[in-house]
Amino acid sequence: MIDETMLWEEILGWYGMIVIVGAYFLVSFGLLLVDSILYQVLNATGAAGIFYISFKKRAYQPGALNAIWFMIALVAIVRLLIQ
Repeated sequence: MIDETMLWEEILGWYGMIVIVGAYFLVSFGLLLVDSILYQVLNATGAAGIFYISFKKRAYQPGALNAIWFMIALVAIVRLLIQ
């Protein structure tokens, strides 16, 4: 049986995967602009979710990848906000 904490951790990881793939899908088919705040927020929150679950499960390579992905999205968000 899975406890409530583990369930929320799994949901967070799945959220990350879904929103990153969803954001890529939306941009690839012209439904979302790459320079939109929404696209970058989806990338940042998705990367944060995957980062968390990856390190929780000691899967360090995807954790490191998503830490970098998160930082890139964060810089992009800041740049979009100061334009």
